[in-house]
Amino acid sequence: MRVRLRVALLTSAAVFGMTATGLSAPNAFGEVFKHGDAAQSLIGSYLAANLAKSANDAKSAALFYRNALATDPKNEVLLEQSFQVEVLEANWQRAVPLARQLIAANEGKTQRIAHLLLGLDAFKSQSYSKAEKNFETASEGPIGELTSTLARAWTEVARGNTKKALKLLNLPKQAEWAQFYLNYHNALIADVAGRQKEAAAAFERTYEEANRTLRTALAYARHAAHYGHIKRAKSILRQQIDQAQREPHPLARDLLDKIEAGEKISLLIKTPEDGLTEVFYGLGEALTSEGGLSMGILYLQMALYLQPDHAFALAALANAYEASRRYDDAIAAYDRIPPGTPLQDSIDIRKAFDLNSLDKVDEAQVVLDKLAATNPTDIRPLDALGNIMRSRKRFDEAVDYYSRAIDLLPERLEKRHWSFYYSRGTCYERTKNWPLAEVDLQKALKLFPDQPLTLNYLGYSWVDQNRNLKQGMALIEKAVALKPDDGYIVDSLGWAHYKLGNFKQSASFLERAVELRPEDPVLNDHLGDALWRVGREREARYQWDQSLTLDPEPENAEKIKKKLAEGLPPEVQAQIPTKSDKAGANKRQKPRKESKLTPPSAIVE
Repeated sequence: MRVRLRVALLTSAAVFGMTATGLSAPNAFGEVFKHGDAAQSLIGSYLAANLAKSANDAKSAALFYRNALATDPKNEVLLEQSFQVEVLEANWQRAVPLARQLIAANEGKTQRIAHLLLGLDAFKSQSYSKAEKNFETASEGPIGELTSTLARAWTEVARGNTKKALKLLNLPKQAEWAQFYLNYHNALIADVAGRQKEAAAAFERTYEEANRTLRTALAYARHAAHYGHIKRAKSILRQQIDQAQREPHPLARDLLDKIEAGEKISLLIKTPEDGLTEVFYGLGEALTSEGGLSMGILYLQMALYLQPDHAFALAALANAYEASRRYDDAIAAYDRIPPGTPLQDSIDIRKAFDLNSLDKVDEAQVVLDKLAATNPTDIRPLDALGNIMRSRKRFDEAVDYYSRAIDLLPERLEKRHWSFYYSRGTCYERTKNWPLAEVDLQKALKLFPDQPLTLNYLGYSWVDQNRNLKQGMALIEKAVALKPDDGYIVDSLGWAHYKLGNFKQSASFLERAVELRPEDPVLNDHLGDALWRVGREREARYQWDQSLTLDPEPENAEKIKKKLAEGLPPEVQAQIPTKSDKAGANKRQKPRKESKLTPPSAIVE
């Protein structure tokens, strides 16, 4: 579930000890050389651990912190850092004892993550008084207070005290994002306790606030179907399916099929352990999606400490690993999801994208080709294959996969189908088949008139070819208005002005584009051209030189080197296209940059 937590995350980072922590000079560097090799091993291991942690390599960080602790086992900073990475890596046999050590070594200073883990450990052994005490201790800060409250509420449910559990959730003057979770868990607890009407009212409040959130929609639909409110359950799921930007989520489709088939539907959360797992899964997934990657992974791992095969927590953990480019770990997390669920095809598709990110393109292709052969009516593996081939500039193969996907589209096309035509159109353009590219791009625009990617690509292509100049410029301007912080789209507007001879306006937009995408060689090259035309020749040479450092395409690198040596030839203003211009429309002067079309939606949303 994704509810805005950014402000709470920023204010809670220090509270949870997730900011960078270092050994103080008196405790570390000032004493290093008094202890010979042991001290050098300590500081070396500590620094190596910090470097590994900053690079999102928690496995290596854990090993280095262990080495450092072996030298200085009572060092509080090492205990805290080591504990955190052991939790990040789910090394529970080390993490749980470290949590106890950390708390014992920090009398008077709350170690919140340690108390949360010990609370979970006590809950697992049904020591509910110990669990409640640990959860209550971890209640400082916005995230801490919410986590503590929800965890204590589910602990009371486990004790058989539903009334007290629901009373705990009645916190006044809470922020909107916190109230969302309180309402949601109010509904779940009422459901587990059999309080149907109370659960329905809480679900309705939650759904009104976040009806696009898959997890709450599934919970509410299951509640409604379980108690015989079939029409309401179908309405919730159909809304989820209708508002999907791409293909509907398989769990929403599967649940709707089961309801329509008359199957008995169980509740999403059935036990107190399910509920407590949901606390850490839900907050962990939200935190990772809002930029709190390390804290989010901590929460997800703690959810998996309770239920190691929790499919949604594993999928969210895999998504977090993907965000930190730990693709092997993402694949391993996906492999832990129990097979045979409606998520299986989506899991295989995500794994294929991870293999592609590891440069194992052939393996990715084998996975997806097998999936497409096994499910010949499923459009998703073909779309994924097209996206991977397009990312690898294997445009002819991408066209083939996109064409096969388009053949599976329903006769009555919907707005969400725009991406198939856009994607194939861009591949046609890259293979210099502009007539077919133009048809597909116009089809995509007809399906989704306000889609910035299509507006940008079609508009830029027309202007770059000196065709439909006024209309092309209007499309690009609309794209920029819709997505003003997209460097590639702003670049298109700047380059369009350049093509029309509006060099001063061009330079202004292209400077903005490079601010947004400083790492892109084409954008820097474009800016250099515009600066040259307005007489800022020294700055132009700087931008061309900068472009060369950013690994441009070989043919572009040669052109840039020539410009550095000779400058630009006298300017040629854009002209109304002639027949020969139209005939040569595919002879593009500049490669088209586009915003990256992301892989299919993550399994959890």
